[in-house]
Amino acid sequence: MLQVSDNNLTGTIPPSLANITTLTHITFSYNHIRGNIPSEFADLASLQYLYAAVNQLTGRFPQAILNLSTLIGLDLGPNGLSGEVPPNLCASLPNLQILVLAENFFIGNIPSSFTNASNIYDVDLSINNFTGLVPTTIGRLTKLSYLNLGQNQLQANSKQDWVFLDNLGNCTELQMFSLSSNRISGHVPSSLGNLSNQLQELYLGENQLSGDFPSGIANLCNLILLSLGANHFTGVVPEWIGTVKTLQLVDLGGNYFTRGIPSSLSNLSQLGSLYLDSNQFIGHIPPSLGTLPMLQCLDIYNNNLSGRIPMEIFKIPTLFILKLSSNSLDGQLPTDIGNAKQLVHLLLSSNKLSGDIPNTLGDCESLEDIELGSNIYSGSIPASLGNISGLKVLNLSANNLTGSIPTSLVNLQLLEKLDLSFNHLKGEVPTKGIFKNATIVRIDGNQGLCGGVLELHMLACSVMPLNSIRHKRSLMLKIITPIASMVSLAMVIFVLFLWRGKHKRNSVSLPSFATKFLKVSFKDLAKATHGFSTSNLIGRGSYSSVYQGKLVEYENEVAIKVFNLETRGAQKSFIAECNVLRNVRHRNLVHIITACSSIDSNGNDFKALVYELMPRGDLHKLLYSNRDHEGSSDWYVITMAQRISILVDVADALEYLHHNNKGTMVHCDLKPSNILLDDNMTAHVGDFGLARFKVGSTTSSQCNSSSSSVAVMGTIGYVAPAATGVGGNSSGVEGKRCKLSATYSKHWPLLHQVISR
Repeated sequence: MLQVSDNNLTGTIPPSLANITTLTHITFSYNHIRGNIPSEFADLASLQYLYAAVNQLTGRFPQAILNLSTLIGLDLGPNGLSGEVPPNLCASLPNLQILVLAENFFIGNIPSSFTNASNIYDVDLSINNFTGLVPTTIGRLTKLSYLNLGQNQLQANSKQDWVFLDNLGNCTELQMFSLSSNRISGHVPSSLGNLSNQLQELYLGENQLSGDFPSGIANLCNLILLSLGANHFTGVVPEWIGTVKTLQLVDLGGNYFTRGIPSSLSNLSQLGSLYLDSNQFIGHIPPSLGTLPMLQCLDIYNNNLSGRIPMEIFKIPTLFILKLSSNSLDGQLPTDIGNAKQLVHLLLSSNKLSGDIPNTLGDCESLEDIELGSNIYSGSIPASLGNISGLKVLNLSANNLTGSIPTSLVNLQLLEKLDLSFNHLKGEVPTKGIFKNATIVRIDGNQGLCGGVLELHMLACSVMPLNSIRHKRSLMLKIITPIASMVSLAMVIFVLFLWRGKHKRNSVSLPSFATKFLKVSFKDLAKATHGFSTSNLIGRGSYSSVYQGKLVEYENEVAIKVFNLETRGAQKSFIAECNVLRNVRHRNLVHIITACSSIDSNGNDFKALVYELMPRGDLHKLLYSNRDHEGSSDWYVITMAQRISILVDVADALEYLHHNNKGTMVHCDLKPSNILLDDNMTAHVGDFGLARFKVGSTTSSQCNSSSSSVAVMGTIGYVAPAATGVGGNSSGVEGKRCKLSATYSKHWPLLHQVISR
C-alpha cells in the first residue's frame, strides 16, 4: 500500500512505482501532481484501489487503467482530464465497485458498458461535459446506491428518452440520485415513484422540466432532500407533500407554482430548509410554519404574497435565514422579532411593510444582514441597531424614515454596507466609525442631512447669508442682448394674453398626494415595457431613456424614465429630479407616479422614475416634426389659440416654481422638448435633472453651492449669454448664472411659437 495523500506533493507520478508489482492500494489524493497516470501502471496486476483525486492531472483518460482488471476503486476527480471515456471501461474492469470521474472535462456519451461491472455501487460522473442520453442499461446495476450525473449536458426530450428512469427502479438500494443542471426537459414520468424506498436524496433542479408537481414523489417515503428548483413546473404544490415526513430540505424555487403555500408543510417536523423563492405563490404566509422546530432557512423571496408576517415565524428557535423580499407583505414588523436571537439574515425589502421599525430588532444579537429597503417604514431609525456588533449590511433605503442618524451606528465596526438613501432624514451626518468611509455609506436623497466627511459631498450644516436683491438686479442688467427689443415686445403680448387667460380659467384643484406612492420593482418595470423593448422606447436623453408602458396596479399608461447610471452625471440627475418632485406639485408640472431605486437582473444599480404618459409628446416635436408629415395622418396643426394656451400653462408653472411657498426652484433647462402635452393640449413642464431647489428662499437661486467652478448648465442655445460668459460679465456666482438662464430660457417657447407654423 502507498498512501501519500494531502502532502503538498508536486511534480509527476514516477513510472518506477510500477516496479512494485505487489501494490494493491495507491493514494495520491489532495496534492499538486501534474501529468498523467504512467503507462507503466498497466503492469500492476494486483492493484485494487487507485485514488488520485484533487490534483492537476491532464490529458486523456489513462489507457493503462484498462489493463487493471482487479481494480475495485477508481477516483480521478477533480482533475483536468479530458476527451472521451473509453466505451469498454467497465467491460475491462469487471470488479469495479467505485467509479469517480467528477470535475474533469470529459465529453461524449456515458459508457453503456456499466452492466459488465455488476458490483458497482458508487458512480460519480458529475461536473463534466457528457452529452446524449442516460444509458438505459444503468438500471441493471442492482447494487447501485449512489448515482451522480449532475452538471453535464445530458438530454431527455421525449418519453422514450426517460426509459432509463423506468429501469432505475430495479436499483433497490439506491439512496442518492442526481440529474441536476443538465438539459432534461418534459414531464417527469410517474415511474419516479418506483425508485427505491431507500432513496434519501433526489436532485432534479436546474433543468427544463415542466408540468405539474411530480406525483411519484409521494411514494418516496424516506426522502430527506428534494431539489426541483430552477425548472418550469406549474400548477399547485399538493397538500400531500406534508406526508413525506422525513424531508429535511425542500427546494422548489425558480418555478411557476401558483396559488397558496400548502399549510401541510408544517407537518414536516424535521424540515431544516424551505426554498419557495421566485414562484407565483399568492395569499398569506401560513402561520403554521412557525411550528417547525428545526427550520433554519425560510426563503419565499420574489412571489406575490400579501398580508402580515406571522409573528410565529420569529419564535422558531433555530431560524437563521429569513428571505421574504419582493412580495406585497404589509403591516408592521412584529415586536416578537426580538426573540429571534439566532437570526443571521433578515431580508424583507421591496414589500409594503409600514409603521415604526421595532426597537426590539436590536435584540437580535446574531444579525449580520438587515435588508428593509423599499418599504413604507416611518418614524426614526432605532438606536438599538447599534447594539448588533456583528452587523455587516444595513439597508433601510427608500422608506419614509425621519429624524436624525443615530450616533450609535458608529459602533458597528464590522459594517460593510450602510444604505439610508431616499428617506426624510435630517440633521448632521456622523463623522466617526463607518461614516469615515464614503464608499460604503449611501445617504443621498435625504434633503435635510448635512455635514459628514468631505467625500460624502454634503452641504455644510452652517448656512451662509443669502445674496441681496440689489446684487441680483445688478447682474440681471448685464444680460441685455441685441434681441432685447424683440423679447420686450413679445413679453408685452405675452403678459396681455396671460392676464386674459388667468381670468378665463376656472380654478383647477391640485391632485391629492396623501395617497402613498406605488411600490414598483425592476421586475415590474421590465414587465411593463416588455423587457425595455425598443418598440416601447419613446425618447432618449443625455442621462436616460424613456419607455412607454403599462403597470399592473395603475389604470393608465405611463412613461418610465430609466437612468443610464454608467453615464457620468446620471446619478446626480436622478437625485435632482427626486428632490425637486418631492417638493413641488402643480397642474402644469409633469405628474410623477412613483420612483424605483433597486437592482436589475444582473445585480447592477437600477434607478427609474415613473410619470403619467403625455400622449401628445413634446412641444418641439409638434412644432417642427409636423413639417415632415404635412398631409399625412401624423400631421397636426397647432392653432394660435392652442399656442397661447400652452404659453400660459408654461408661465403658470414657472411662476409656481419661482415663488411657491416651499422655496425657489430653478429649472435650468427649459426648452420646447421639455414641455409635454396631454390629450387636451395642456402643457406640462418636465425634465428636472438639472433643476436646483433652495428651501425657504425666494431671493436666491443657488445652482450648485458645493462647486467653486462655473459650468454651463442646460442646452446650448437656451442658456442666457451671461450664464455662459458670452455677452456679459462672467465673474458672477454660479447660482446667479442659473437664475439668469431660467429667466432667459423661459422666453424661448414664446419665440418658437411665433416663428414656427
